[in-house]
Amino acid sequence: MTEVTDGVLHTLFHSEQGGHEQVVLCQDQASGLKAVIAIHSTALGPALGGTRFHPYATEAEAVADALNLARGMSYKNAMAGLGHGGGKAVVIGDPEKIKSEELLLAYGRFVASLGGRYVTACDVGTYVADMDVVARECPWTTGRSPGNGGAGDSSVLTSYGVFQGMRASAQHLWGDPTLRGRTVGIAGVGKVGRHLVEHLLADGAEVVVTDVREDAVRALLEKHPTVRVAVDADELVRTPGLDIYAPCALGGALDDATVAALTATVVCGAANNQLAHPGIEKDLADRGILYAPDYVVNAGGVIQVADELLGFDFDRARAKATKIFDTTLELFARAKADGIPPAAAADRIAEQRMAESRRSAPVTTVA
Repeated sequence: MTEVTDGVLHTLFHSEQGGHEQVVLCQDQASGLKAVIAIHSTALGPALGGTRFHPYATEAEAVADALNLARGMSYKNAMAGLGHGGGKAVVIGDPEKIKSEELLLAYGRFVASLGGRYVTACDVGTYVADMDVVARECPWTTGRSPGNGGAGDSSVLTSYGVFQGMRASAQHLWGDPTLRGRTVGIAGVGKVGRHLVEHLLADGAEVVVTDVREDAVRALLEKHPTVRVAVDADELVRTPGLDIYAPCALGGALDDATVAALTATVVCGAANNQLAHPGIEKDLADRGILYAPDYVVNAGGVIQVADELLGFDFDRARAKATKIFDTTLELFARAKADGIPPAAAADRIAEQRMAESRRSAPVTTVA
C-alpha cells in the first residue's frame, strides 16, 4: 500500500494533475468493498460525478483513475454552467463477480459520511438499479429510477449532448449542422454509444461501430442492420472515408498511435479523459483534426442528474443539454481567436469560472 499512498500524495501535492480537495479510501471487509472517492473541487458547489465499477489491475491504477475523472468532472460541470464542483468514485473489482446489495449499501454509507460534499451517480459498471440501492443509505444519490424519484438512465442525455457536439463540429468545419451523408465511427456501443447510433441514423449519417463485447454489437445489429462493423478500434480509426471518430468507451483512446492513424477530420465522443497525455491536443490540431473536448460534449448526463436534485423535469434537462451545441460552437470560436487548440481553450474557460467562484461567497451544500 506504500506505493499507492506515495503515488496519491505525489499526484495531490506535486503534480499539475493534482490540486484535489479530498481523497477518501473506503473499505468494508464484510462486503468486499474497496473504493476511492475523489473530490477535486467544490468551488462551484457540491462535487458531482458518477461511480465507476471496474476490475483495476492495481489499487494505484484505481486511485489514478479516480483523480483524473474527478478533475475532469470539475471542468465538465464548470463548462456546463452547473452549480457543482467535480468528484468521482471508483469501486475496485469486477462488477459481474462482486457487486452485491451489501456492497452497494456499504458504499452508500461512505458517500453519506461526506455530508453532501460529494453527490454520486452512475458510470461505467453501475446502473440505475444500483443507485436505487445506494440511495437507501445516502440521500446524496442521483441517477435513480423514476419510481424512486430519479431521472433514470443518464446515458439518454449524454448521447444527445454528444450528438449536439457533433452537429456543432459539422457547422464549424463544413458550414452545416447536419450529419447527413457523413460517416461516423463509434468505438463502444454500450449505454451511451447505442443511443448515439440512433441519433446519427435518424439524422442520415452512415455509422461504423466496434466494441470489445460481441453481444453488444449483435444486439445493435439486430435493431439497426445497416450499421457496419469494424473488427476493433485500430481498424475503425483507419477506416477510409471516416468523417467523425467517436470514442465512447474508457479513457485514453487518443494516444500517439491512434492520432497518427486517424482518417477522420473530427473527434467527438462520449468517453472521459480521451487524451492519453498532454500534447495530444496539439498533435490533433497539427494534423488538421478538429477535437471537440470530451468534457464539453459529454455533459448531457451530468446535466440530467443535476436536474434530478431540483425535482427532475426531462424537458428542462433536455433543453439545457441542447445548449451543448452553442457551447461547443462558442468554444471553437474562442480557440480560433486565441490561436490555441479547443481543449486548451476549454480548460481556460473552466479554470476562469472556478477561480471567479472561489473569490465569491462559498456555496452551501445540498441538503
